[in-house]
Amino acid sequence: MSDIEILGNTQKGIEFIKRTEQKKFLFSLVISYTATSEIPGITIAGEHPDLIKFTGPADAEFIHYGYCRSISVIPMTPDGKPTPALLTKTALEAASIPSVIINAGSKLSPKLPFIDMNLDYGKNIGKEPALSLDDVGKAVEYGRIIGRFLGASTDCLIIGESIPGGTTTAMGTLAGLGVTGLVSSSMPQNPVELKNKVVKDALQRLNSTDPFEVISQLGDPMIPSVAGILSTASEITNVLLAGGTQMAAVLAFAKSIGFEGKNTAVGTTSYVVEDKSANLVETISQIFDIPILVARLKLAESQISGLKSYSEGFVKEGAGAGGASIGCMLKTGIDAISLLGLIEKEYRKIT
Repeated sequence: MSDIEILGNTQKGIEFIKRTEQKKFLFSLVISYTATSEIPGITIAGEHPDLIKFTGPADAEFIHYGYCRSISVIPMTPDGKPTPALLTKTALEAASIPSVIINAGSKLSPKLPFIDMNLDYGKNIGKEPALSLDDVGKAVEYGRIIGRFLGASTDCLIIGESIPGGTTTAMGTLAGLGVTGLVSSSMPQNPVELKNKVVKDALQRLNSTDPFEVISQLGDPMIPSVAGILSTASEITNVLLAGGTQMAAVLAFAKSIGFEGKNTAVGTTSYVVEDKSANLVETISQIFDIPILVARLKLAESQISGLKSYSEGFVKEGAGAGGASIGCMLKTGIDAISLLGLIEKEYRKIT
């Protein structure tokens, strides 16, 4: 597959592709929320602070309906940069991959059927603990239950996430677990200094190396939820963690609760691995020896400036876009240029 590049452990990547090509895929989107996203300047998600809380539900609704029910506007910046859920929706439809929404602490529920983990949303880690230790444990326990039945129903489970401000809580989690690395951003000018300050303030509260305590102080509800799903699903099927920095944080925490590494890969877009303000491949290599599959999407060749902007450092990834694109290519054999044509067609429907 020339449009899927393998970074990290190449041999394991080749084996993962062989096991999943032309097989059954299932996509799950875990939507969540952290009040850390309300810190001015930390995220591009939601063009207005009041809209940030709609990010997860709007992405979920867009993937299923092609429009949003929770808000009247399409999740798109005023100058036409669409939500990465547009890429996810196109890829899933092109390959007839079914999808399920999991609510893991979203501030608002999406207007469609979903699995509810009954978790509170994450607090602003710059000011207070993200979630209680009980909720961290509950997220893992409920995640394990969900992972068992999702894993049993497919040859490859793709897990994506939608959480505004999630790269900052991922950075906090990685720092708390002793993993060094720079995290990506939805903006071309990654607000690294602001993220560092927030994490530094939060680290002052941490007086334990216990991974559950680290999540409680510096994380968000998505991280332990996805780690729980991964732990049981990877025992029975292949799991593709669809995302960048946030999935590195999931892996770092998942090490403490256990998962099957030989059945696990990270799937992301070339725009994340090429992000000069981050170093995803090096970060993951410190955590676990697993392959990183990279969707070489051809958005730079698009005539639509909103799509082209992905290759210019905006958005880059989200809502499982990279993993969904990889799943689509593996299941159907479609190439990135054909996929671009379908993405452009979808974009024109909403503008």
